[in-house]
Amino acid sequence: MSGAAVGTTELRARFARSLSALYGSEVPAYTTLVEVSEAVNADVLAAMGPEAERLGSVARVTAERHGAIRVGTPEEIAQVGRIFGACGMFPVGFYDLREATPPIPVVSTAFRPIEGAELAANPFRVFTSMLVVDDRRFFDARTQSQLEEFLGSRRLFPDELLDLADLAEKAGGLSSYDAERFLELATASFALSPEPVDRAWYDHLESISSVAADIGGVASTHINHLTPRVLDIDDLYRRMTALGIEMIDRIQGPPRTSRPAVLLRQTSFRALAEPRTFREPDGTIVRGELSVRFGEVEARGVALTPAGRSLYDARGIDAFPDTEQGLHDAGLAHYRRDDAGLLQPIVYEDFLPTSAAGIFASNLTSDGSVDAAQRAAARDATWLQAALGRTLHDPYALYAAQV
Repeated sequence: MSGAAVGTTELRARFARSLSALYGSEVPAYTTLVEVSEAVNADVLAAMGPEAERLGSVARVTAERHGAIRVGTPEEIAQVGRIFGACGMFPVGFYDLREATPPIPVVSTAFRPIEGAELAANPFRVFTSMLVVDDRRFFDARTQSQLEEFLGSRRLFPDELLDLADLAEKAGGLSSYDAERFLELATASFALSPEPVDRAWYDHLESISSVAADIGGVASTHINHLTPRVLDIDDLYRRMTALGIEMIDRIQGPPRTSRPAVLLRQTSFRALAEPRTFREPDGTIVRGELSVRFGEVEARGVALTPAGRSLYDARGIDAFPDTEQGLHDAGLAHYRRDDAGLLQPIVYEDFLPTSAAGIFASNLTSDGSVDAAQRAAARDATWLQAALGRTLHDPYALYAAQV
């Protein structure tokens, strides 16, 4: 326990709330999504009672947020790691969305708490993607050079923020004054910038990948989405549609089933056209729009063991037993015994590359282009850990430690 006035757990909770308020001010439909999620959760709790809280208390689920950001360089993702490290959030898992369908030129990790008590207190997660600028399947040598020059010239996070982050991580928190300053600077770093976008550069990158344009076509980063958790995602989908909010065409992840919920289901409303200013090739500044940010929502189930994940990937959820006891007995999912000897599911805290890519793709404004005959750039968990300069945790080991 730190002697700081604001410990890392509280700093994380405040940061999640601050980003949520920011995103709601920028994307009003997000506020509607949160309100509908809370209404659905209240109805599920009223109908099911304590059973509704088997995968987390309603207090936890209501506070729960999963953010997503995108950066361009190893230096930037290392700085992100310092900022989230201040909030007790650690990099977990390696995701290569270049191998997804459709392929997206990023590799990713998720910053989140890793201990059961910390997850229960506030399970804020931020899925963080980094552009792979030297992957020839997407970027030719000239574009790579231009990206490196552009990304190398920008500064996403002020030194004061990074210094406060390092102090918080070392001390286990911050003084009240420093905590407020940290939250002010950190939140501002993820706000949508009013700086004009270079139209020709952005359009060039968008012809390759809308995600590449969102990362390398602007001088700042921003929250791409901020996701509440809901206890009945199918009901939420219906309610949002009834309100006239255009949703993507399906729910990503496992299909609805009478079997125990596993892994993660996700959906979103479609990216909204947001006003931006553009710098035209002749230097004039004009008003325009970009559609890159959307409102995602998720429902979480039990974490699968490696054997369970292999079975799911190979045969789908229909291959699973019908009961939690059956999942446990077959060694397919993670459960622990409570003090009364009852079986309790361990929540899946991570992400599915296929679902992430599906959400990204369903909100893209360009199909992009990829030349599969060209050279791929080598990226793996070992590479990412070195870039971060901190341990990249294995999600399966973390689940096993909670049993």
